[in-house]
Amino acid sequence: MRQTETETELAQVLRTGPFHLALRTALSVRGLPLQRVQHHLAHRGVKLGVTSLSYWQQGARRPRRAESLRAVRALEEVLSLPDDSLLRLLRDTDAPAEGDRPAGRSYRSLVEASGSVERLLAAMESPVDGGLHTVGHQERVRIGARRELAGRTSRHVVRAHRDGVDRYLAVHRGDPGCEPARIAVRALENCRTGRVRWDREAGVLVAELLFDTRLRSGETYLFGYGFEDGTGGASDEYVRGFSFGGGQYVLQVGFDEAALPVRCRRFAQASAGSVRGAREDLTLIGRHRTVHLVEEGVRPGLIGIDWDWE
Repeated sequence: MRQTETETELAQVLRTGPFHLALRTALSVRGLPLQRVQHHLAHRGVKLGVTSLSYWQQGARRPRRAESLRAVRALEEVLSLPDDSLLRLLRDTDAPAEGDRPAGRSYRSLVEASGSVERLLAAMESPVDGGLHTVGHQERVRIGARRELAGRTSRHVVRAHRDGVDRYLAVHRGDPGCEPARIAVRALENCRTGRVRWDREAGVLVAELLFDTRLRSGETYLFGYGFEDGTGGASDEYVRGFSFGGGQYVLQVGFDEAALPVRCRRFAQASAGSVRGAREDLTLIGRHRTVHLVEEGVRPGLIGIDWDWE
């Protein structure tokens, strides 16, 4: 067992996933060989082969059938894990929702531009999740004097769930009328800019951020990046979509003193077409005129802040 595989790391990966990494970490921390786990399961009336257990912890296969999910629930007991901690990771990953990488002005733009994003990502040979899951993400959005989306910066912590990951594809969606060709990509910390592609009609830009190292499965990485925009019209909300559960998300929106909204609210949505829930009024604070939200243990879906100008 590696020294880093402690109870603290186990608790963290149970929140962030993915399932196979959480299972592998739990087995290592508990010090149980697969044969012993199989023995404990058999005592609980659950028949599961060592080969299946091995595939599950490697990520080569995922438990999906009813009897397999029953075995996962028994595994939580054998490994002294909180109830539903492993099963939740399976549900989070399988749930359909917007991608973790995309962010945009509105839920309408998330839907309308989805085809363009998929084409751009496919052209850059990116898998669905890029081999990474978010552990923590702090995002700052700046609204300018013309009420425009002036820019945004991100400080992102990710965990690799396969070996060899060395890049992240960041997606930026501008406001109506934006010019993706004029949007600047900024590599701020522990990364450098690679390929940049855009779709002018959809107002979408995809930037490749190259890490300073290749990650091994289970390793974490912190990097920072940003987009300088200011090319679109008036902005009235900022939304981020998540495919995968886990991790903390912090969103801060700051306004120029020449363009202050009369009201700000946070909200959440299960999907782009669903009713917005968890609405809460936010108050502008400080000399920087900001509002923010903090979401612990993100669930698949949409989270954002909107505001009224009049």
